[in-house]
Amino acid sequence: MINMYEVSETNKMIEHENLDVRTITLGISLLDCIDSDLEKLNCKIYDRITTVAKDLVSTGQDIEKEFGIPIVNKRISITPVSLIGAAACRKPEDYVTIARTLDRAAEQVGVNFIGGYTALVSKGMTKSDEYLIRSIPQALSETERVCSSINVGSTKTGINMDAVRLCGKIVKDTAEATKERDSLGCAKLVVFCNAPDDNPFMAGAFLGVTETDAVINVGVSGPGVVKKALEKVRGKGFEELCETIKKTAFKVTRVGQLVAGEASERMGIPFGIVDLSLAPTPAVGDSVAEILEEIGLERVGAPGTTAALAMLNDQVKKGGVMASSYVGGLSGAFIPVSEDQGMIDAVQAGSLTLEKLEAMTCVCSVGLDMIAIPGRTPASTISGIIADEMAIGMVNQKTTAVRLIPVIGKDVGETAQFGGLLGYAPVIPVNGFGCEAFVNRNGRIPAPIHSFKN
Repeated sequence: MINMYEVSETNKMIEHENLDVRTITLGISLLDCIDSDLEKLNCKIYDRITTVAKDLVSTGQDIEKEFGIPIVNKRISITPVSLIGAAACRKPEDYVTIARTLDRAAEQVGVNFIGGYTALVSKGMTKSDEYLIRSIPQALSETERVCSSINVGSTKTGINMDAVRLCGKIVKDTAEATKERDSLGCAKLVVFCNAPDDNPFMAGAFLGVTETDAVINVGVSGPGVVKKALEKVRGKGFEELCETIKKTAFKVTRVGQLVAGEASERMGIPFGIVDLSLAPTPAVGDSVAEILEEIGLERVGAPGTTAALAMLNDQVKKGGVMASSYVGGLSGAFIPVSEDQGMIDAVQAGSLTLEKLEAMTCVCSVGLDMIAIPGRTPASTISGIIADEMAIGMVNQKTTAVRLIPVIGKDVGETAQFGGLLGYAPVIPVNGFGCEAFVNRNGRIPAPIHSFKN
């Protein structure tokens, strides 16, 4: 049970330290919607989502009012669409009709985003997978709420380099298709290695095939809370620093557990996981970069940044697992550039580069996230960056992801504006040497030796 002291502490964190429940994400299985008739499939998908999710937004609003806990987003994740559309879709344009249906359903129930326009191709691609992937630029340019993801690698299977090569082209085509909005479509597309089945955070959310018919997952965020707590232990040793982070993560996760339990009971849908991730926003005081600087860095990107981030990520997870028996998803520290004012400032100051960000992804929760690069960057270079990040995930047995935004018509030093929670980002330089001969090799990179554990 949560006692009155915890309630008082929570209220303080909400009022002064930017604590919020970042999302309630309702996972909905669409496996029973499968049909060989495309029109019937779309009708079934729309009916299923609008029926199961009809009370999601109102339930979230009721919990906000009763407990005084801000719930920023209400979202939906669905079964990967490449599986659902395989029997009916004969070309990429067929999948675009499903994207439009998802967008209409999301609008009808009032959610911010719907994730699951997804293909899982870590070992190989079916025709259905390829059709969906090739449809992504059109799908994301014609919808507002649909988010897409592609899992191209895993520790068990290696990296599907054919899919990586295709993804570089798709990222570039998506940027072109949405160039009037600073290539915003790419902000809704993420490429994964070791994608988790229960991730409530967009753009990578989808409902894994091992999940039940419907499930409630909650994502909690509290960079501002951690920053404020660390201000009280300036100059102290690492033991006290780590204890402070753990205790703070525990309190934040308790808030998520409360909201998840309430939403589950009120909607009659099982509770899945709480994802405790320090996911920043563009708001001042809600920054992972500021936490790292509070730990002792003059600016994020300075020597010691990777070590500080590794410690932060580990202590956040240690505190979170004590607060809930079902911590899952990504859980850790996110380092998106456009959504974190401290990261933006570090890029503009010259202390944070793409190469340093890549090093930091070895120890953070996800990977290269919301990074604006020059629009002239070749598709092969984007594929090379994706391959590097997938290798980090594969070898380290962790989730890694890439959400790059080649901003068409803009170059280094200019700024891309995405708006809202997605923020803005300075365009940062990319290594100009090519990797075409590497990414154009066919096949896949084999799984590492330590993957053979059976």
